[in-house]
Amino acid sequence: MVQYSSARLDASFAALSDATRRGVLEQLGRADASITDLAEKFHMTLTGMKKHVGVLERAGLVTTEKVGRVRTCKLGPRGLDEEMAWIERYRQLWAARFDELDKVIEELKRKENVDGRKQRE
Repeated sequence: MVQYSSARLDASFAALSDATRRGVLEQLGRADASITDLAEKFHMTLTGMKKHVGVLERAGLVTTEKVGRVRTCKLGPRGLDEEMAWIERYRQLWAARFDELDKVIEELKRKENVDGRKQRE
């Protein structure tokens, strides 16, 4: 069984739970950007964007570099492999449960059809 670092998963999912932070990741996937550029794009204050970037940075999803007065953001070095593995594990679990539910429904439909024929006879 795969072992997951709960602190890392918690940080990642907390970071990804916000639409603005997901948007920042999408934007940085296209090109690096300064915090000022990101704040303008998302119609936010610099302070607000710095907080969002800080959450992404603590989760390891973004890195920043300060050159002079400009802090540039880019995607972090780690991917989301561990998070994807966690999601896939639960996707498989739910798929198996839904498959079992489909079997129960089909059995109930079959019994209903058989019972319906018996009542008509």
